[in-house]
Amino acid sequence: MAYDEALAERLRERFADDPAVTAKKMFGGLAFLTNGNMTVGVHADELIVRIDPASVAGRPGVRPFEVGGRSMPGWILVAGEVLDDPVLDEWVALARAHVATLPPKKK
Repeated sequence: MAYDEALAERLRERFADDPAVTAKKMFGGLAFLTNGNMTVGVHADELIVRIDPASVAGRPGVRPFEVGGRSMPGWILVAGEVLDDPVLDEWVALARAHVATLPPKKK
């Protein structure tokens, strides 16, 4: 499955100055990991966000992230059409704040 390269590039720009962030192909898309923890990613033309889904219920363009028909707790998808720059920046900030509460993964 292909993913939205333009959205991936927008994310690369936002993480370019952070040495704790790496990019890795996952879920048929591209994931951005902070200290080994997936923070956000691109799946088709949507943004995958690691966050408490209950904290963002009812927001436009948001739905649960599912893999193989199974819901992934702690993850949401945000529709690409709602991701103008300020909205994308907000989702990235929320994901970064959430992931900052997690212990780094060992390499």
